[in-house]
Amino acid sequence: MTGRALSTPAEATEDEVRAVAQRARQASFELAALNRGVKDQALHAMAGALEAAAADLLEANAADVAAARESGTAEPLVDRLALNPDRLAAMAQGLREIAALPDPVGEVVRGFTRPNGLQVQQLRVPLGVLAVVYEARPNVTVDAAGLALKSGNASLLRGSASAISSNRALVAVLSEAAVKAGLPEDAVQLAPGTDRSSVTHLLRARGLVDVVIPRGGAELIRYVVENSHVPVIETGTGNVHIYVDAEADLEMAEQIVLNAKTSRPSVCNAAESLLVHRSVAAEFLPRIVSALHERGVLVHGDAYFTAVDPSVRAATDHDWQTEYLALELAARVVADVDEAISHIRQWSSGHSEAIVTRNLDTARRFVSRVDSAAVLVNASTRFIDGAEFGFGAEIGISTQKLHARGPMGLTELTSTKWVVFGDGQIRG
Repeated sequence: MTGRALSTPAEATEDEVRAVAQRARQASFELAALNRGVKDQALHAMAGALEAAAADLLEANAADVAAARESGTAEPLVDRLALNPDRLAAMAQGLREIAALPDPVGEVVRGFTRPNGLQVQQLRVPLGVLAVVYEARPNVTVDAAGLALKSGNASLLRGSASAISSNRALVAVLSEAAVKAGLPEDAVQLAPGTDRSSVTHLLRARGLVDVVIPRGGAELIRYVVENSHVPVIETGTGNVHIYVDAEADLEMAEQIVLNAKTSRPSVCNAAESLLVHRSVAAEFLPRIVSALHERGVLVHGDAYFTAVDPSVRAATDHDWQTEYLALELAARVVADVDEAISHIRQWSSGHSEAIVTRNLDTARRFVSRVDSAAVLVNASTRFIDGAEFGFGAEIGISTQKLHARGPMGLTELTSTKWVVFGDGQIRG
């Protein structure tokens, strides 16, 4: 590795964390001034380096996966942690797709000339130093580094202890390739430490770190939000709903529900709750319960669902609010679209919701009244993903209501500044 190697012990002192953040801050000044060509060249170099080091990276990841299984980690979480040749190839391709995207830095958001001749422009600029705190999922290491680089930001990556071997190997490969391509040495760094205190030190590095982005479970996100002295872009858990309307194409609805629940249940855009209009319950419930059971899904349902199949467990309030991240689904029957909307308002985490209907007016009512980061009509919730949106990758899915909401790509990793051109004007 050309950049600074970190031993990354379990504990890291505040001085050690701040020293890494200081180096990232210095690198961010250089990154902000780089042109697109240099950044894109580095992204391509990083992609190639991942592919060239595939065997070593998979070996490092295998050590993490083995340790996770030995410690009794649930299989859905092991799946989040695991890499394979296809996933590694997709990570490299993601970097190339980021390189192909327009560079947001320097974009004129708006511009105008005042009556006194002053030319005023609002330009898009990098945020500076991004600290990304996340669990498992070593692909986040690559996605975050790539998106930060293209948007002119330095990245401080703080993955979980469960992925430490994977992340050390990935950051070493990415950093070396980036430096060889002309980037500053500390553009991509792994934050030291794997214990909770090292996260706390990172959250208190105000003045060195510009933004913290947590990506993981509810406990991690809550800890970051409640303890950070640095501004936080909050990514949220995914208690995702699908509503099957009275005028739904039931064949379409079945395929959407099955895809959203079973294609990859361990991710935040997987469906966790199913709402079905009462008028189609008699026809739809037996087929969807049977299809879900065939795929190993445990259904927690209301009285309508438990009457269909004795293996359906009676749902409680705990089920309505749970992000299972597993082959489990909460389900109930509602009287109409308004009751579905009311249920979603009460229990949703604000991530993504979908409606299946052939009635455009009903779809519009659902879209306008459901206040989540993403709303889909007649499509699987699995499409709420930065790569699927054409972002190349994403750094997370924001459920807050500030400048970044939904899948976060390059634009969401920038701020703006005002630039004013004059020819000697003074204010009277």
